Amino acid sequence: MLRNALDGLTVLDFTQIAAGPTATMLMADMGAKVIKVEPPEGELGRTLGPAWVGEDSALFHGFNRGKQGLCLDLKHPDSVAVIKRLVLQADVVIESMRPGVMARLGLGYEALAALKPDLIYCSISAYGQQGPYADRAGVDGILQADSGLMSLIGTPGSAPSKVQAPVVDVVTGYMACMAVLAKLHARNNDGLGGHLDVSLMNSALALQQASLASFLCDGKLPTRIGSAAPYSAPNEAFEAADGWLMVAAYNGNRWPTLCGVLGHPEWIDDPRFASSAQRVVHRQDMVEALTDVFRTQPVAHWLQVLREADILCSRVSDYNDVLVHPQIASNGMLIDLHHPQHGVVRVPGFPINSLEAAQTPYAPAPDKGEHSCEVLRGFAFSEEEIEALLASDAMRCPEVALS
Repeated sequence: MLRNALDGLTVLDFTQIAAGPTATMLMADMGAKVIKVEPPEGELGRTLGPAWVGEDSALFHGFNRGKQGLCLDLKHPDSVAVIKRLVLQADVVIESMRPGVMARLGLGYEALAALKPDLIYCSISAYGQQGPYADRAGVDGILQADSGLMSLIGTPGSAPSKVQAPVVDVVTGYMACMAVLAKLHARNNDGLGGHLDVSLMNSALALQQASLASFLCDGKLPTRIGSAAPYSAPNEAFEAADGWLMVAAYNGNRWPTLCGVLGHPEWIDDPRFASSAQRVVHRQDMVEALTDVFRTQPVAHWLQVLREADILCSRVSDYNDVLVHPQIASNGMLIDLHHPQHGVVRVPGFPINSLEAAQTPYAPAPDKGEHSCEVLRGFAFSEEEIEALLASDAMRCPEVALS
């Protein structure tokens, strides 16, 4: 089963907020034992709200399900010794500190690979581990701006906008997960570990594959065009009588079919609209003509009519629509985590559907240090060693973990 595919894999997670936690959450979803190492006060992602689940942000719960929580003060030498001991039984380390921080703590790739040569060590950063910007910090919005992505988003004449969802962070997490899985496959063949360099900048550029390819070809800067695709038309949102719908009718016979459905067969022979490329050039004329028709009926009417004609279309949904979307429900993409203190916490689920019948249940995100003592016991630390770490403040463990 896919949800158990990484059973037996141990991952030490030194990441926070979204990019790194996305990568390690995916691994936990696929059965890996992910040990989330946080400072005693918890990682920054716990503080980013509203909304809140208890004292922690909903964002934290959305990115950290299925992990074990271990609280260590990495500036304490006893904590560094603990990590080095855990590494001996780990397969993967993932960290998202600024380049050089882990090395200064004594936990960089070279130090840990010397202890375990087949260790896979993945570093996630804003700009990469090398180059003139390597030392710069950055978050999702900064990289949306610096990579050019923000220049694409908005309507004609509007200020630059960002994608509200942290898409650069999330795609970076997927890139990191993919890189680790590829390296694991390679290690099965050659027995070697290695240091992986995954950056928000590279991921942000990868998101813009189509736009960058066009610019590199003709040198023309893209302009902000709202919901439209710059390479095809119609492929954008239109206003109806009671909302908005997205229509893609640019290929094959869909444009002539759309003209017929809307009662304007004369548009088929209009030279402005003769091809998708021509409709891109004359997009404003096309949009005005189509909008005049779409505004005469509600969205539900157009969805029925267009789908019966095999024209690609969708309601422009808000999150209330998403909650009752039948396909999202069928795909199981909104899941309930049963948290012992906070009850049911609903989050987006694992995005790859398994066609196998049985499914492993999801575990909630950990409380700060919830599994600290449990984790160390699993790595053969004695009770005396655990008590010494707690007494020295190198490690934190809540009462629930001590009982």
